[in-house]
Amino acid sequence: MASTMLSVASASLSASLSPLENLKGKLKVGSAGLSFNKAKGNPFINTKSFCRISMVAAVNASRFESVTMAPPDPILGVSEAFRADTHESKLNLGVGAYRTEELQPYVLDVVKKAENLMVERGENKEYLPIEGLAAFNKVTAELLFGADNPVIKQQRVATVQGLSGTGSLRLAAALIERYFPGTKVLISSPTWGNHKNIFNDSRVPWSEYRYYDPKTVGLDFEGMVADIKAAPEGSFVLLHGCAHNPTGIDPTPEQWEKIANVIQAKSHIPFFDVAYQGFASGSLDADAASVRLFAARGMELLVAQSYSKNLGLYAERIGAINVVCSSADAAARVKSQLKRLARPMYSNPPIHGARIVANVVGDPALFNEWKAEMEMMAGRIKNVRQKLYDSLSAKDKSGKDWSFILKQIGMFSFTGLNIDQANSLASSQI
Repeated sequence: MASTMLSVASASLSASLSPLENLKGKLKVGSAGLSFNKAKGNPFINTKSFCRISMVAAVNASRFESVTMAPPDPILGVSEAFRADTHESKLNLGVGAYRTEELQPYVLDVVKKAENLMVERGENKEYLPIEGLAAFNKVTAELLFGADNPVIKQQRVATVQGLSGTGSLRLAAALIERYFPGTKVLISSPTWGNHKNIFNDSRVPWSEYRYYDPKTVGLDFEGMVADIKAAPEGSFVLLHGCAHNPTGIDPTPEQWEKIANVIQAKSHIPFFDVAYQGFASGSLDADAASVRLFAARGMELLVAQSYSKNLGLYAERIGAINVVCSSADAAARVKSQLKRLARPMYSNPPIHGARIVANVVGDPALFNEWKAEMEMMAGRIKNVRQKLYDSLSAKDKSGKDWSFILKQIGMFSFTGLNIDQANSLASSQI
């Protein structure tokens, strides 16, 4: 709040203001005090003109003084540094978003066609139900598990549309906090930078299991299994369904079987983050194999989905949380509670991206076109990996084995470079 006082000393007026003859001393109007010097009985006549204006402002201390400045986001900070850099050959290796050869965002042709359909139909912008668009929820669950999967046929999957992968993970974390209070979530070391933020803000305890082996620039499988075994029984184990972020290192099919064995033996609950289905290998089915393996064993599990990468719907914030239960009755109850949790968070999800997904996946012609575009994007990423491997192998005379670049998958890669080497590359003007 601020208080202001304006004082004006003396003003000359040539006209006689007889109604004001009896004014004595100061004239105050509202919160401003106006004072006039008297001259020979009439304060308004035959005075010299002097004008002095002064302002005094008193500002109360903010009630938000205790709020500290938040540190910059480490991932988005890379993008900020990229924008500030003036080098003509700069590359943004921060946020994971697909780019064309011209380094431009890519809008899939099939997305444009789906949007045109929406315009032609004259679809409205009414609120969705809390659980989201029914057509989207149906196709997204079928895409993940397979339309003929028993968990679909038996209605054992509770699916709720979420705000992309982040929002879906957050909704699942709220479910864990409410119905499994104190239960720990195991996350890989390293993992996507936002996982820890989500669980911290949800007040869900977490710990890490070993994943990346810097010696081999590969998977520390033995360490991973040992840490999952050592976790308290009934823990949630967060797994990357495919294209692990940020390493690009995935377990083999045989290793997935062993991971499932350990999780099942310890009565843990698998919790998959599937952000790249179809975008990693180019095959929707291959990239969902890990999730389907666990579901086929009759295990209850959680799966968060995102369509940011595989359909390029980054800004639409479209995804889903799926909870596979042991019965249709349990799934119905879980869905009711997910809706209850979503209501005070965001009330209901956006409709535009949900309609795009429903149109693409639900139309055989558009679906086949989408699969072709995904194969193109995944193939280009593989081609970039090959070019990087070839170039490094040709130029590096140290004898280092760079083949891990080809073994990794998706748009992320751990290079084995240390911090100083990475900073040197970022600041280089070559």
